[in-house]
Amino acid sequence: MNARRAAIAGLVATGAATALWLVEPVLGLPRLAVGSMLSSFLAVATAYLPIWPVVGWLVHLLVGIALALVYAKWVVGRLPGGPIMQGIFYGCGVFLFAQVTFMPLVGAGVFSRGDVPLLAGSLIGHGVFGGLIGLLYGVDHPAGLPPTA
Repeated sequence: MNARRAAIAGLVATGAATALWLVEPVLGLPRLAVGSMLSSFLAVATAYLPIWPVVGWLVHLLVGIALALVYAKWVVGRLPGGPIMQGIFYGCGVFLFAQVTFMPLVGAGVFSRGDVPLLAGSLIGHGVFGGLIGLLYGVDHPAGLPPTA
């Protein structure tokens, strides 16, 4: 595993997916306030300390990097397809995990209470996130072979 390469891929992919989520309202999809959701959750989890959305965005970026490290360590070469397809599959897994764990924790309910536009926006963002990680981390590696350091 190349941790540096994975961390950079996670940072870029998280930034791109976040930018996409900020643009999605122009396409008629709802606004995903990830930073605000995370900061609200953190405020409850840290005994009511005032935590601003910027802290939520920082946590969002750190989680994106951590997820890219997980991808690099345990996923590369274990999913079908080339690097981009493996990344998209991984992003869809992250989407499912977020919908059944994180969304209920912030009061949005399992699978965002069935809000189809919200689900669509989240799925698109997580798919882009995963696809970019696959592309950036595995760009010069043949399908099925994990990258080396």
